[in-house]
Amino acid sequence: MKMRIKHLFIVSLGFVVVAGLMSSCQSSGTKTKGAEEKLIESASKVDAQLMENFNKSKLIFYSLPSPLETAMLIKKSGARFDADILNPTKNASKYSTNLKMAVNLGIYGADLSYTSLFDQTQSSIQYMAASKKLADGLNILDIIDENTLKNIEENMNNRDAIIDIVSESFMNSHSYLKENDRPIISTEILVGGWIEGLYLATSLTNGSMQNNKRLLDRIVYQKLSLITVINLIESHDENEDLTYLKNKMLELQDIFEQIKIVNTSNVIAETDASRRTTTIKADSETYISEETFKQLINKVSEIRTEFIS
Repeated sequence: MKMRIKHLFIVSLGFVVVAGLMSSCQSSGTKTKGAEEKLIESASKVDAQLMENFNKSKLIFYSLPSPLETAMLIKKSGARFDADILNPTKNASKYSTNLKMAVNLGIYGADLSYTSLFDQTQSSIQYMAASKKLADGLNILDIIDENTLKNIEENMNNRDAIIDIVSESFMNSHSYLKENDRPIISTEILVGGWIEGLYLATSLTNGSMQNNKRLLDRIVYQKLSLITVINLIESHDENEDLTYLKNKMLELQDIFEQIKIVNTSNVIAETDASRRTTTIKADSETYISEETFKQLINKVSEIRTEFIS
């Protein structure tokens, strides 16, 4: 079975990579397998052109959504909170290599944002403390200090204040890494956060494409943000740890390539130099099979499990 999703998508490179995706979301009527296969095959050139346009825009500027923005997309999809899918904070003490600490700092950042948006204040405090432990291990000084933890505790009943604290901590960490010329660690943190965001989203579908079509839509369009991830890694590809990360992302890309994004109108790329953003707009349809979706879920889980173990 293949699902067709029709919608208007907007991809913004800057503060948010995928946003405002749904103007409508519906599965197609029953089609014969041969007719559908033929339609998808004929759409390959359109899909390739979309990827080419996206890659060209990335030469102008690329970024990834912060863990908080990813959590917001998940919440807006109507997904529920599930503490069982998070990386336990007790694991923080067993990460000893820079790669494991950095990737899991990104993972904890996504988990922290997820707990914050769903009003899980006690969990938010625990994930902030775990993040501090990893940041200290990486010698990322002062981005998460005792005052940060104290501020969260003092604002336990104020979700907006906690979200502001989480957001500020995330921005401080990347500012610190940029100012101190530590791009490798910064990249590993960003990739870890992206992996966890995708893991949370796929886990919350409970393995069904029918369970939450808005969430499925956001998962499908990570085919585009994965290009950002790979380009980000390639900018420092001489590093052994990042080469390892890239190979893992290429395994994931092999599965995403089975998903077809067919734009039904011209792709328009709009660049705002002052805001350092490029936005891609198009009416589009996506095609994904049950088999591909299961492969995607399994691969994301496999990659994520390797890093949190």
